[in-house]
Amino acid sequence: MNLFDGILGDEETLFKNEDALDTEFVPKLLPFREGQQREIILSIKPLMQNRNGKNLFICGAPGIGKTAATKWIFRDLEYNTDEVVPMYINCWQKNTTYKIIVELCHQLGYKFTQNKNTEDLFKVVQNMANRKPLVVAFDEIDKVEDFDFLYSILNDIYKKSIFLITNYKEWLDKLEDRIKSRLMPEIIEFKSYDETETSEILKQRTMYAFLPGVLEDSAFDLITKTSTERGDIRAGLYLLREAGRIAESLSSKKITEEHANKAIDKMEDFKIKKSTDLDEDTRLVLNIVKENSDKKIGDLFEVYKQKGGTGSYKTFQRRIEKLSKAQFIIANKVTGKEGNTTIVSYAKKLTEF
Repeated sequence: MNLFDGILGDEETLFKNEDALDTEFVPKLLPFREGQQREIILSIKPLMQNRNGKNLFICGAPGIGKTAATKWIFRDLEYNTDEVVPMYINCWQKNTTYKIIVELCHQLGYKFTQNKNTEDLFKVVQNMANRKPLVVAFDEIDKVEDFDFLYSILNDIYKKSIFLITNYKEWLDKLEDRIKSRLMPEIIEFKSYDETETSEILKQRTMYAFLPGVLEDSAFDLITKTSTERGDIRAGLYLLREAGRIAESLSSKKITEEHANKAIDKMEDFKIKKSTDLDEDTRLVLNIVKENSDKKIGDLFEVYKQKGGTGSYKTFQRRIEKLSKAQFIIANKVTGKEGNTTIVSYAKKLTEF
């Protein structure tokens, strides 16, 4: 008997293309989103006829294909024509007008952005963008701190389509009227995948990611079930990758149900803290938000003081920021008639990794 039978060698791997399990990977086909993709394509089509395109508000829970569908279309657009310029901006990273305008300059090919103010840079964008129609997707739009960039684009760029992508359908209601009246977006809502759809999507990714025959059916079924329960394809992608890595670390030539279970256990390490792990004052702030969701931060601070909170307003703001980063709550900065403020909402469904 050869003691090394069934043991993975140092130079061997179970992966064909591990990058296929990355959340940024855009597959050639995006199943179960054909209807939404068609609506997105139709909104861009007028630009290809040198007319103004449609604006879209794209919403739905995390990990259900909003970004992937948009990127798939942008990639196809870039490959097939140079008559329309597609640009994608993640507002988690670029969350102010200045940062967004700088990024637009860079994507349009203008690199000399240092020592220039926002107004001068937007003139560059305006000049370059008005040469060809453009479509701009602002992903995680709920993370922006101001909306001057959006007003300027709507007002001063002639032929364009603007896509606002967010997890929160109610965010559109908080957009100030001067922008909403110019935007007039059509709403495309992405619904969560069911178990059959989740299985098909993950099966497609395994074909890209793993060598044939290495993933056992029982492991795949467990990962599909877990991903469906969490309502997030990214959970399944994470588990597939981790199960594969665990199998490799144990020199196994197969990814088994045991490896999938270990990956699930490992995913718990990435969970946000339970509310019982928070300090007393932060728990008080969380409970106040839960009981008074969708209120202004200033109004919540008044409730906090009434309930015996001893921290200053700055301390209260830090508590709100901490809870927002941990995804217990959603803090959206908005601009209204009274100026800038933050609307704080209780997060009913938490992202767990």
